[in-house]
Amino acid sequence: MITHKEGTIIKVSGPLVVAKGMSTAKMFEVVYVSEQRLVGEVIGLNGNTASIQVYEETGGVGPGEPVYLTGQTLSVELGPGLLENIYDGIQRPLELIEKKSGAFIARGIHVPGIDRERKWDFKPTVSTGDTVEEGDVLGEVQETALIVHKIMVPVGVFGKVSDIHSGEKKVEDVVAVIEDENGKKHEVTMLQKWPIRISRKSKSKRVPSEPLVTGTRILDTLFPLAKGGSGCIPGPFGAGKTVTQQTVAKYCDAQVIVYVGCGERGNEMTDVLMEFPELKDPNTGEPLMKRTVLIANTSNMPVAAREASVYTGITIAEYYRDMGYHVALMADSTSRWAEAMREMSGRLEEMPGEEGYPAYLGSRTAGFYERAGAIQCLGSDDRKGTLTVIGAVSPPGGDLSEPVTQNTLRVTKVFWGLDANLARRRHFPAINWLSSYTLYDENVASHWTKEVADDSMKVRSDAMKMLQEEAKLEEIVRLVGMDALSPKERLVLETAKSIREDFLFQNAFDKVDAFSSLKKQYWMLKVIMTIYYAAQDIVGQEDFDFNELKKLPVMEKIVKAKDIEDGKWEEFEVLAKEVASSIQTLKK
Repeated sequence: MITHKEGTIIKVSGPLVVAKGMSTAKMFEVVYVSEQRLVGEVIGLNGNTASIQVYEETGGVGPGEPVYLTGQTLSVELGPGLLENIYDGIQRPLELIEKKSGAFIARGIHVPGIDRERKWDFKPTVSTGDTVEEGDVLGEVQETALIVHKIMVPVGVFGKVSDIHSGEKKVEDVVAVIEDENGKKHEVTMLQKWPIRISRKSKSKRVPSEPLVTGTRILDTLFPLAKGGSGCIPGPFGAGKTVTQQTVAKYCDAQVIVYVGCGERGNEMTDVLMEFPELKDPNTGEPLMKRTVLIANTSNMPVAAREASVYTGITIAEYYRDMGYHVALMADSTSRWAEAMREMSGRLEEMPGEEGYPAYLGSRTAGFYERAGAIQCLGSDDRKGTLTVIGAVSPPGGDLSEPVTQNTLRVTKVFWGLDANLARRRHFPAINWLSSYTLYDENVASHWTKEVADDSMKVRSDAMKMLQEEAKLEEIVRLVGMDALSPKERLVLETAKSIREDFLFQNAFDKVDAFSSLKKQYWMLKVIMTIYYAAQDIVGQEDFDFNELKKLPVMEKIVKAKDIEDGKWEEFEVLAKEVASSIQTLKK
């Protein structure tokens, strides 16, 4: 990267460096600070003085040292080689850093985001003389066993293909030449760069209509998230935010996963790194890392880089969405990102907003989540892609009224609220079914009806009513006891208990129970709801004994229904009929 000396440091305050003599600097321009060449970004300009956010430790840097301008904005490198990588917050591969500087990240170290020496087998999909436009696919590279990487015409380039090459190429080699209407020739390589703070272009946005299948029953059945949607997981310490996000990342049916560890503990990222290579993709048997990009900016890494890490992650995610893939981004946690913004805002001496957060917290949060979406990709073909964003929020003390949570809830359409009380009772996932919500239930209803079962939405709706009724009845039981309830109300309690214990409870570390397909989820819930459907006209009988209902042998089979394998739907049908007929034997 070409640099020239421009400014001189006059102040250093943690990750904030102020330099004078910066009259030609531009907002969000990348600069190198001091002779150690620490990476920074201009975040404020006042005359010829610039405020610089430094993404490395500034200890030992002092006034009088130089600042070098690059003339470029903070960008990510996009091309084959992103998958299976683990980057820091500004897209430096940690594996390459380890080779150059050992176990600790040396200051001022510069390594490319994508390997320049590795060769890829480029297979053209267009021919010389073809007319192409921005976003069209020029060729393909088999990046991993799971993902075919599509080399697209860069944004702003139109014209005829005057030359195209096949065979083994490095990312900086020219693979195609496009001549525009003015006769200007544009050389296209497999390597592109894109500013992280600007969302990538698309033809249009579509209404999300397909559910993101996570395999977690409470999420898929009760609070579904659509592909191209956005959701948040707020919750107190220890309630299971990270485990929930990691479970979704492991088992969801997105084709590409971008996992951003933003300010969380290093051991949590270590868990991801150890588990993902061992877990197999159910379709191909390949390790899940072959569809995953990890951005690690943990709590012991520079604070300022947290702000960049979420943008780095979402730009990479948008790039794969542009190829027509279903992409899911996990950000853990956006609270640490907001805290980094608060620290920088304080050092800049800006007017603080609520709880010390900057006044622009809401707009930055909205800008991040709004980059999610289901799109019609650029290009003359009919490619469609989706980017689903799931952000964890870590409110201090579990207080959901704090600014980060509230600003997140304003822009996301799914709220998976974690409950410390459920976690203490060892009910996992500890998602509160009374406070959580989704605004995508109508969007995905047709998919459930068409792909799963005609009555799937009715069964879901009835189950939700059972859980809500249970909450009301529990108050009565606490006040006046179980004897005050009518037989039908006791039936509601029994059914709701089965929903909670046999359906909503799920072991994320059990190989069988960790994932349930949509059809299996439907049948599990249908079997449980059959208790309610079949017993309604029986419980009103005189001298009806609820203990007889509980002691039916079929009740034990309902508990074990989660062990029935996917595809064996006839076993569920037989079980549902057995539940109904067993209950009918109690009829007097």
